[in-house]
Amino acid sequence: MISADLGKQLESYIQQLVDTGRYGSKSKVLREGVRLIQDRETRLVALDASIMRGIADADAGRTKLACDVFDRLDAKYRVMANKAEKSA
Repeated sequence: MISADLGKQLESYIQQLVDTGRYGSKSKVLREGVRLIQDRETRLVALDASIMRGIADADAGRTKLACDVFDRLDAKYRVMANKAEKSA
């Protein structure tokens, strides 16, 4: 069993959630909060892994300069726009 002092503001908010019927008990409110934290931590671990893969790619030279990518996309969409104008 875990016991924690949440402070008056959080205690009041939890009680309000129970009183309004949003949650059946204080324990259910706290369990939901812990589940949300678990979900967030899981997403943060995945984000950290993605960042590390990106850094590894950059370190290994497996990246392209943003200006080169933007130039390629600009050229691609100009061609598409010209084709759309000619067919209209």
